[in-house]
Amino acid sequence: MFSRDRVRRRGKDRYQIRLRPNERVLVGELVQQLREQLLASTDEPSVRRLFPPAYPDDPERDAGYQVLTRDELLEHKLAALDVVERTLDGSDLDEAEMTAWMGTLNSLRLVLGTRLDVDEEPRELDPSDPLAPAYAVYEYLGWVLSQVVDALSPDLPPPSSEPRV
Repeated sequence: MFSRDRVRRRGKDRYQIRLRPNERVLVGELVQQLREQLLASTDEPSVRRLFPPAYPDDPERDAGYQVLTRDELLEHKLAALDVVERTLDGSDLDEAEMTAWMGTLNSLRLVLGTRLDVDEEPRELDPSDPLAPAYAVYEYLGWVLSQVVDALSPDLPPPSSEPRV
């Protein structure tokens, strides 16, 4: 049974993610929102973070790079979102599906972190702060992401405890 950990290595190249019902709803809603944002416009600042410039000091070269790679990157991100939606129920995952989870959780954190203007310094928020729930989601996504990374890297020490809020 999963007490604190949500992610388990089940054998060679086999994994399982077991989220609580409220966590499945949350991740499912976040995935749906990200899909809508990616399909609507990749120029929105927080979504643009998922498509970083290859040539930040050369806008012309970077525009050419974006033309060549953006559609492929977008297709890859949308396919990863499909995997997460399909496997939210805790089914057995292979390494490719687990990698899709890792990419999706990271994308969700990047978008949310950009919106919250997260930086290197952890913020101490009063629970009554209107941004506290969004920061809690950000921390939660990081906690699950760290478990995915740990499961994919069996030589690392076991994952840390509950997310800090």
